[in-house]
Amino acid sequence: MIGWMHHAPRWAVISACGIAAVLLFIGASAHVTDLLRHGLHPYDWAPWWLNLYWSSLALFDTLAAVLLIRGKRQGIDLACVIVATDLAANWYAAYGIQDSNLVAQPGLQRLAVFAALVLGTAPFIRRHITN
Repeated sequence: MIGWMHHAPRWAVISACGIAAVLLFIGASAHVTDLLRHGLHPYDWAPWWLNLYWSSLALFDTLAAVLLIRGKRQGIDLACVIVATDLAANWYAAYGIQDSNLVAQPGLQRLAVFAALVLGTAPFIRRHITN
């Protein structure tokens, strides 16, 4: 492990976990709302597998947030998988399906910042969480 990662202040790690958990809960609530309003296929323009993936985030975002709050290492691991795959899925949707760009997609911009936060702080968080 890189030396300076070893010395990350515990308060900074707890803050990063808290922020990530809150943002994951916000994402989960958006996916739950989509499920309640439109079922498993909330976006008519997207293929079924992409709709199914986004709908599954109602469960996985919540699970990652709960694990982070409980101080479990699996929480940050799951959060990393979620943000990486969600960013890839949204990037594909914007560029591959909608023929759009990053400037025209504020949701993709926010997701990219969130992914940077989670992936950038993951080594610090993992260092301080024992199991």
